[in-house]
Amino acid sequence: MVQLLSSEQTQKLLTGNYAFSKWGLSMLVTRLKDTYARQPTHMTLVSCTGEMNGFINKYRSTITGDDAAVFQKL
Repeated sequence: MVQLLSSEQTQKLLTGNYAFSKWGLSMLVTRLKDTYARQPTHMTLVSCTGEMNGFINKYRSTITGDDAAVFQKL
């Protein structure tokens, strides 16, 4: 089961090179990476963390396999 992310884990996700099989998750991470790259501030990171955790809360049961393994590595 995927746990909620800390700001540090989110920063690793947004600055790393990770691939996801779920289209919605991939699109969210791509958009948040772009947002954070344009404005790499603490407030942007907090906002991105909140959005990622909202997605995780809503779709936790669908994040499995290789996608879940990415979150475990963070």
